[in-house]
Amino acid sequence: MRPSLVIVGAGPRGTGLLERIAANAAELYGDRELDIHLVDPHPPGGGRIWRHDQSPLLWMNSTAEDVTMFTDDSVEMAGPVRPGPTLAAWAQQVRDGAVDVPPGLAAEAGALGPRDFAGRRLQSGYLEWVYARTVAELPPGVAVHEHRQSAVRVAGPRDGRQQVWLAGRPTPLVADLVVLTLGHLAAEPPPEQRALTSFAAEHGLTYLPPDFTADSDLSGLRAGEPVLVRGMGLAFVDLMILLTEGRGGRYLTRPDGELAYLPSGEEPVLHVGSRRGVPYHSKIGYGWTGERPPLPRFFGPAEVDALLARPGGADFTRDVWPLIAKELGFAHYHRLFTAHPERTAVHWTDFEEKYAATDPGSAALQALVAASVPDPADRLDLEALDHPLDGVRFPDEAALQAGLRGYIQADLDRRHDPAYSPDQAVFLALLSVYGQLTRIGDRGPWWHGFFSYLASGPPGPRLRQLLALSRAGVVKFLGADVSVTADAESGRFRASSASLPGAEVTARALVEARLPEPSVAHSRDALLRGLYTDGAAATPDGLLRVDAADGRVLDRSGRAHPRRFALGPHTDARASGAFTRPGTNAPSFRQNDATARTLLAFLAARATKDSHAADQ
Repeated sequence: MRPSLVIVGAGPRGTGLLERIAANAAELYGDRELDIHLVDPHPPGGGRIWRHDQSPLLWMNSTAEDVTMFTDDSVEMAGPVRPGPTLAAWAQQVRDGAVDVPPGLAAEAGALGPRDFAGRRLQSGYLEWVYARTVAELPPGVAVHEHRQSAVRVAGPRDGRQQVWLAGRPTPLVADLVVLTLGHLAAEPPPEQRALTSFAAEHGLTYLPPDFTADSDLSGLRAGEPVLVRGMGLAFVDLMILLTEGRGGRYLTRPDGELAYLPSGEEPVLHVGSRRGVPYHSKIGYGWTGERPPLPRFFGPAEVDALLARPGGADFTRDVWPLIAKELGFAHYHRLFTAHPERTAVHWTDFEEKYAATDPGSAALQALVAASVPDPADRLDLEALDHPLDGVRFPDEAALQAGLRGYIQADLDRRHDPAYSPDQAVFLALLSVYGQLTRIGDRGPWWHGFFSYLASGPPGPRLRQLLALSRAGVVKFLGADVSVTADAESGRFRASSASLPGAEVTARALVEARLPEPSVAHSRDALLRGLYTDGAAATPDGLLRVDAADGRVLDRSGRAHPRRFALGPHTDARASGAFTRPGTNAPSFRQNDATARTLLAFLAARATKDSHAADQ
């Protein structure tokens, strides 16, 4: 029987793994035969999240020049670099006639500049092209078989071939190795969400639990009615777009340059809040110039080695976060002192020496910064960044709306002003930190939320639209520390916040604007849940535990399964994204390469063993 590999999940992560298999096959597998089965009910390349079949109004969250599926010389890996175009360069190839795409995508590619934010349907076209190119680059003996079905179960002994059962298929796929590249998955709701769902059903209300917004049924959100929204991240931005432009509203620019929104009359009124009470920070709207901070500096391989060697493991708050905070601060001040020295009071070399010797978060560090950086606006305060509205109380509703608009406008101004380029240095440090953390494993949802809040916010134009919607009364801000209750007496949802004490908003609709928390035990994916039932280990937060070196699934005794692997956001080695910006030593690319090389080495050894057995 031919050697066989099953990859469950054919979206960007599965495509990226396949690209690394193609890149490493000549060295590790030669001209041997191999069957690769790709299992996904959605088209390969884009998968579910990046499929073509979604609203053309939805955008990418990164500029076109910052999106790539291809490795470069920055990636620390054993396999070869296989260069390829960024999304921006690929769009240029479309314009040049070197790549054929449907007419609608060709028009979008024709208008796309390197610093523009592409629509998700154009990204789908890019990912489909990457997939097709990757398949074409596989050795002649490797055959790819696509299965547009869902995998529901994996079975088989640790030391034998695995069986992957597909929905609606009477016999399983037989595989030497199985890799799960599942992406974001639906989950069974926790008790609070179940209670809200029951309350909504009992009182004829609309409750939308966490989900990928493009898949949510928004028809129950009625025109003109209040809708409570918990969450101000990227899922909220999608919701905002689909309920405004998606219902016929439009924007125009006034003579003074201010953006205005013209309602269609079909929009609900979105009352939105969250723990922080503010949207994610805008994407930075200028390019990098000058010297980059030398990263990693205080949180690199040596520090991670020391953390991993700690008896009993490292505690994130006590051991890891101080190193991260010091790394972020180093990047911030390196940029401030080297690019804006007129705003500092000492020489960089003097500051750096003292900074390196001072404990993060200490009074000594605060005194050093205060003496060296005169303007408080030039100092990095991570606690204030994470809690922007702590202690802020507004006297009335109008003041709350004006205050939040002022906050968002100030963020937009800062993020598009190179005078505040230390913000961009912190962004680079966040990427560096994320790359190191993959070796340690998942450290809880707070870090991922903080990273996304600072580094993965919406494009600036989206926040300008949010301001226009607020001025038009289509969006109303609730503030920070939002609390939502199910009020049995009125039969409605009721929301309040710490930012406007005593005020409440009632509504017949409530939307949880975020993705479900990844959880192996509570996943709606039968295959993943079955792995957990069969003994796969999970973190306290519900993520599948894997070997950080190559993604092999761990059991509850810590043993790595020799034939089962997992990559992606459902694991404790989750990276920041299946595709990323060039030149950043992306952890997902490093993981893909390491896993691909492990797979190919195993399969080559198995093929050699079978060949020897056949000769005897």
